[in-house]
Amino acid sequence: MILISSCLAGLATRYDGGDNYREEIARLLREGKAVLVCPEQLGGLPTPRPPAEIVGGGGDDVLEGRARVVTNGGEDVTAEFVRGAEQTLKTAQTAGARYAVLKESSPSCGSTMIYDGTYTRTKEPGFGVTTALLRRHGIEVFSENNVGELLKKLEWKPEQE
Repeated sequence: MILISSCLAGLATRYDGGDNYREEIARLLREGKAVLVCPEQLGGLPTPRPPAEIVGGGGDDVLEGRARVVTNGGEDVTAEFVRGAEQTLKTAQTAGARYAVLKESSPSCGSTMIYDGTYTRTKEPGFGVTTALLRRHGIEVFSENNVGELLKKLEWKPEQE
């Protein structure tokens, strides 16, 4: 089983109420190979919600208490992001997921890049809170940008429509 960010399957769970639909990712769900999660919603945040960024580091730093997740209006939502990561991990463990495909650049889901905490749309290498927690528990995380690597690794061939 593969854990997938809900927004990548077309659900309107992005912070702005939109989605990031990707056909090849949604197909995994249709074929029964995936389970959906939105860490921010699992952590208790609404949709839509103010944009948030990690300030002072990356996902591991948040989990260790060295960085915070803060909205562009200054509200500290660290607890919600950590709770969402924990609930996502429980979902992955319950489903037996060894892999995840999560939304790149998100403060929860980014797996190679995240926004730098300045709210200037500047990205830097790093990963989000959920990605950090999943990796600590042996779950390999991919993004929509490198999902092809996972599909090749799994030798996945889409079923006929």
